[in-house]
Amino acid sequence: MTKKAKTAAERDHHERIAKMGCVVCDALDLVQTHRTEVHHLREGQGASQRAPHYIVVPLCKACHTGPMGVHGDQTYMRMAKMDEIDMLAETIRRLME
Repeated sequence: MTKKAKTAAERDHHERIAKMGCVVCDALDLVQTHRTEVHHLREGQGASQRAPHYIVVPLCKACHTGPMGVHGDQTYMRMAKMDEIDMLAETIRRLME
């Protein structure tokens, strides 16, 4: 299956998410030292699948692709006592503010 290009609305949503602070750093009361990236949730998806473009959360580079991040050993998530659904819930709460 080929990747579907993002729509203008999806690009706008990603820009809004990327302007937020990292949900994991905030949960751990850490000062975010890397820029925010958009993470597509993997929870509930197939092995190599990712969620649609609206099912995303803001993560800094360390919490996203760093060795202890979501795509690493997930230490930061365990420390924050969060899974991807918790991160999504926090992201939605922020969007509603």
